[in-house]
Amino acid sequence: MAPVKITGAVVAAATMVMLSYYYLGFSDKKKQRKKEKLSRRNGIVDAIGNTPLIRINSLSDATGCEILGKCEFLNPGGSVKDRVAVKIIEVALESGKLFPGGIVTEGSVGSTAISLATVAPAYGCQCHVVIPDDVAIEKSQIIEALGATVERVRPVSITHRDHFVNIARRRADEANDLASSKRRLAHQEKTNGFCTAEEENEPSLFPESVTGGFFADQFENLANYRAHYEGTGPEIWHQTNGNIDAFVAAAGTGGTLAGVSRFLQEKNEMVKTFLIDPPGSGLYNKVTRGVMYTREEAEGRRLKNPFDTITEGIGINRLTQNFLMAKVDGGFRGTDKEAVEMSRFLLKKDGLFVGSSSAMNCVGAVRVAQALGPGHTIVTILCDSGMRHLSKFHDPQYLALYGLTPTAVGLEFLGIK
Repeated sequence: MAPVKITGAVVAAATMVMLSYYYLGFSDKKKQRKKEKLSRRNGIVDAIGNTPLIRINSLSDATGCEILGKCEFLNPGGSVKDRVAVKIIEVALESGKLFPGGIVTEGSVGSTAISLATVAPAYGCQCHVVIPDDVAIEKSQIIEALGATVERVRPVSITHRDHFVNIARRRADEANDLASSKRRLAHQEKTNGFCTAEEENEPSLFPESVTGGFFADQFENLANYRAHYEGTGPEIWHQTNGNIDAFVAAAGTGGTLAGVSRFLQEKNEMVKTFLIDPPGSGLYNKVTRGVMYTREEAEGRRLKNPFDTITEGIGINRLTQNFLMAKVDGGFRGTDKEAVEMSRFLLKKDGLFVGSSSAMNCVGAVRVAQALGPGHTIVTILCDSGMRHLSKFHDPQYLALYGLTPTAVGLEFLGIK
């Protein structure tokens, strides 16, 4: 049999077939990824998480680092706390500490309260929030519009029985007492045919149909940490393809910092985690000096609220169970003026309208970039948008009262010309 001659035409045809298979396969994979990205979600709870990770162009170009922001303001409830709210409620339901028809109570400066009020109805639950009365009023308005009950109280030390967190804890106990009382009265009526008028007429903040109360306890409840260890951290690792040098964030409860830092450092021990801390908080001292308080920052020693900052939701003067889970390599101090200037810079240069904690996180990202030098990839959290900070952080008159009117043209407030 004569040997087959392979001509240039045959080679070309074979090459075209192979390329067609390759490109068709690539195209199919690309379409599949797009389909997965655009696939529908199963209700509001399923829509939480998997937020975009974006390059913050202005900060990246100015520092020579890749500074990336996790857009948590795109969650349904508008903040990173949506993840925490879902995890707290799901764990409580699974453990039998909460039942449908129950009241979830929480002491919050806003974001966690809004998230709980957003997702609680999806689980057949209600929400009661205790919030300091100096928090931006729009936060209370949002919570009430979502159908939750809001109790505004004066800010006091955590050691005071009427601190907003301690009141929230009591409200859960009261809801449990009410549910127990109703069950007991129903049993008496069934067995004896009567119940006591005194117990029937006891006033309550909660409806008679309540099945009990559950104190979310975002500061100490490790479901907070787990939400970020199981969700936010893995997402960041996947979105950066593991090419990340540092993560930086402020801490309030400490859940985000703890969950993300632990996951990333378990994947690669070379990834560094840094804290950015606002005025009045003792965490910077703990991270950098090993001592929680300075004399003037010890909670309860001041005549006014110890958190002398306009950044809401971050900074604290005690070690929470969540923060204790964090693996932090260093810390930076941020100022209110830096946060204000950063928020205006991001809006002007990137079109990013962020809240106070997001702005402080971006201050931290620049500080980390300056410390590490060009060529590194740094990730931070864009916790929420500026929409819930209109009456304070984004109000020119309020800022003027505290000498915080923004004046910077660029990033000179961080030493970048």
